[in-house]
Amino acid sequence: MKAYFFKHNLEFNVPSKTSRDVLYNKPSWYLVIKDQNSVGIGECSIIPGLSLDRIDEIETKLDYICREISSNNKLDIEEFDDFPAIKFALETALKDFNFSELPFKINDSNFSNFQDNIKINGLVWMGDIKYMQSQIIKKINNGFSCIKIKVGALEFDTEIELIKRIRDDFSNRDLEIRLDANGAFETKDALIKLNRLSEFSIHSIEQPIERNQWQEIANLCELSPIPIALDEELIGINSTDRNNLIETINPDYLILKPSLIGGFKECEKWIQLIKEKNINWWATSALESNVGLNAIAQWVYTKKNDLRQGLGTGMLFKNNVQSQLEMSGEAIFLNQNKTWDLNFFKKIGK
Repeated sequence: MKAYFFKHNLEFNVPSKTSRDVLYNKPSWYLVIKDQNSVGIGECSIIPGLSLDRIDEIETKLDYICREISSNNKLDIEEFDDFPAIKFALETALKDFNFSELPFKINDSNFSNFQDNIKINGLVWMGDIKYMQSQIIKKINNGFSCIKIKVGALEFDTEIELIKRIRDDFSNRDLEIRLDANGAFETKDALIKLNRLSEFSIHSIEQPIERNQWQEIANLCELSPIPIALDEELIGINSTDRNNLIETINPDYLILKPSLIGGFKECEKWIQLIKEKNINWWATSALESNVGLNAIAQWVYTKKNDLRQGLGTGMLFKNNVQSQLEMSGEAIFLNQNKTWDLNFFKKIGK
């Protein structure tokens, strides 16, 4: 058995703006495990400034993993708890390697067998109001019945006007609107903003205030007229704190991002915890390339979650990995007539 890794900088087609930053590119590392019969590939994708993984130590950790695998030494995936993106890459690569001789298949389902799709939301990035309006119109014309709008970077009144225009044209029966503040609202006026936004039949808002303010977000969850979803709040929460967080905050939804919280097993611990608490969830990408996105989609499908998933990010990059993933309207699926670019992964480690 042999393992190797290499780095690839993903370049955005258009600079992608959130309330935290403007993204022009982002790094990913690919972990490849292979022998004469099988190959498994996982992606370590980080968002600088948000991911726990310390960027200056990633390649040292990946090099250690490759040496251990190539020496046929057994690895304990839990030793990488402080590197959730690496943990996700290792878990995915091993699943891929062990499941099938062909790469990029981690389970057996109607989705992975080209027979079904997953419904997703349309993501609207921040920009000036004309740019955001054009994105929204394009998403709706492409058949999306659920859109997620990034908020918190423009003047609040400007964002209110944008959402009002959408709702004037499309009722909540025709269009589900989700918001994502990425922690941009000031704690002291967050409830005021949520009350104003509630006039427009908003499905939910992700992470209205900065994380690590448990009591403050708990108060918002209790008082907000808009259901609140925790996103960044889940980063770095260990097994001991997981139940405390849910009991304290009691959110309406969780947003599960495998690259940020340590892979599928960690996501499933959250799902099991909230199962009997009337808290729902959906999964989103953390701006992975098609490699990570494909793995997340295959995993999500097996969870039978009817909510729109946040997996429509593959088209953001000009140099994404050629894959079988395809989007049509509000559906993402695997197209049997397309192929993965396997040569991309043979450039290094022959």
